[in-house]
Amino acid sequence: MSRMITAEQLVLARALSDRFPTIDAAAAEMAALRASLTLPKGTVHVVSDVHGEYKKLRHIINNASGHIRPLVRSLFDGKISDREQQQLLALLYYPMEAMEEAQLHSKDVAERVAWVETALDRQFAVIRALSRRYRRAYVTQLIPADKRELFDELMSAPSANGHTEYLKTMLTNLVPTDGDVAAVRAASRLIRNLSVSEIIVAGDLGDRGPRLDRVIDYLMQQPHVTVAWGNHDVSWMGACLGQEALIATVLRISLRYRRISQLEEGYGVIIAPLEKLARDIYGDDPAEHFKTKGSGLRDDLLMARMQKAIAIIQFKLEGQVMARHPEWKMDDRRLLHRINYTDGTVTIGDKVYPLIDRHLPTINPEDPYRLSAEEQLCVTRLRESFVGSQRLWQHMSYIVRQGAVWLRRDEALIFHGCVPVDDAGEPQGLVVDGAERRGRELFDALDGVVRRAFRKGTRRDDNDADWLWYLWTGPTSPLFGKDRMASFESYFVADKEAKKENKNAYFKLIHDAEFCRRIARGFGLGDDALIVNGHVPVKVEKGETPVKKGGNAVTIDGAFSEAYGDRGYTLILEPERIALAEHHHFDSIREAITSGADIIPTVTPVKLHARPRTVADTEAGTALREEISAIEILIGAYRDGVMREREH
Repeated sequence: MSRMITAEQLVLARALSDRFPTIDAAAAEMAALRASLTLPKGTVHVVSDVHGEYKKLRHIINNASGHIRPLVRSLFDGKISDREQQQLLALLYYPMEAMEEAQLHSKDVAERVAWVETALDRQFAVIRALSRRYRRAYVTQLIPADKRELFDELMSAPSANGHTEYLKTMLTNLVPTDGDVAAVRAASRLIRNLSVSEIIVAGDLGDRGPRLDRVIDYLMQQPHVTVAWGNHDVSWMGACLGQEALIATVLRISLRYRRISQLEEGYGVIIAPLEKLARDIYGDDPAEHFKTKGSGLRDDLLMARMQKAIAIIQFKLEGQVMARHPEWKMDDRRLLHRINYTDGTVTIGDKVYPLIDRHLPTINPEDPYRLSAEEQLCVTRLRESFVGSQRLWQHMSYIVRQGAVWLRRDEALIFHGCVPVDDAGEPQGLVVDGAERRGRELFDALDGVVRRAFRKGTRRDDNDADWLWYLWTGPTSPLFGKDRMASFESYFVADKEAKKENKNAYFKLIHDAEFCRRIARGFGLGDDALIVNGHVPVKVEKGETPVKKGGNAVTIDGAFSEAYGDRGYTLILEPERIALAEHHHFDSIREAITSGADIIPTVTPVKLHARPRTVADTEAGTALREEISAIEILIGAYRDGVMREREH
């Protein structure tokens, strides 16, 4: 008897019929999907707060946070020397540089083919070991189409001595076009991609470190990357949309850490208008409290004056944003009208502080948040440059597509900052789109606002981009998690108490296991969940540890950038366990090639699973089961004659 099929199911079946035009095709796919549920879950690596340190990030991706080295040792100990293992690791991490060091292009054809054969033979020993964890179709997807025939042959070849004449001839004929070199590079990339099924960055890709653009460039080369947005990310996203307060913020931080190259070289943003403003208006200003960190090609004093010029612009533009949004209740952070320009003091809260810099030539005490004519011209030209940068738009659009305010991976709840709560641990509310939101509902609403802002683009007649400014610095922003950002005080007030930024109560309460369980339940996770966030650096030197006292929360902002301490963590979600890898300083690619320099992390188990977790245990397994159910509907429609099978 025919079973009933609903109209909705029929629509789904028709959509699937293009992929599976016969019962046999659908049944074969269903069998493969069910088998996939039994495979080990994919290994996920979570890093956070990269802050522009692209060289270190590249190495950690290349060495799979230290996991490739022990695999190579297990496969080759007693078979090749330690020196050969070091050379192989260099080839896996940096194939082009390693081949240059081996002077591959200077070898004759026979010698070159022999070298490439040996390299590929060793690479594919690693690939075969890693491939056992995956469905073959998945591995094939990771191989460039033009390499599939060669790689299929290599997958079945037992060793270099057993290579067929067919394979040797293929490699020989690839030499004139450097196809052999491309094959070695592709094999190294395949090993990296099989070592880690997904890379998650828990926020703050840029600022402080040298090159945000290169960080994103390298992430875009990886097959599976997801970003939990951080407040530094949304500042760049807002600047890309032309939000002027965030343009000023991005420029100020880039100047403070002398990271102008990422703007000028990376994104083609011109800063000449700001340089002109600094020369014309602040040309005799000592700008003592605006000295930049580090060194560079531009004159130190000019850089300080530029930083001061854009800081004043930032404070004016932020004042305008807060005036547009009284519902955010941030009027206490509008400080320019609280300055006594005669006495040289500022009132913050209920206290009066002397200003340590009273030279404010562009501020009109009668209208302190209005840009001067020179400032307005500068901001207009800077905005044109930011919104006109195609590469910046490409990068920020990628971060939006690959990102979210929060993520769930295999009973791990991942976000950048915090779930804003009061001192009693109750979620704090924020009005978004006319309704007060808390907890997960707040996260989801803000996620939607960010995506909506990017769909609208760079329109001046819309205030959605202002939300990205709030996410950067607002007191109930889950990406910020403090009562204020004391940028003004850091420049203009000497009193340390005035500069204090109070963290949300969340950061104290995450040491309590029951509080963490309540947070996890609010996001649909069970009591066994692990909360993972970055944002607040772990001060190892002061005895802090990443794993919180309750054992079910971990902070992975491990001072990745040189500006913070040059360490960093990767949280590793494996079938057997969750572990934390602590990194250290990375010297250089050159040292990695010539002397085997590597980041060999200290790995600490955070959680051991009672049994190895399979794909079936994860959210990926849930998606597969839904797909299997859909294919079952299609097979039923074919069997019952509701739909006709077609030839392939």
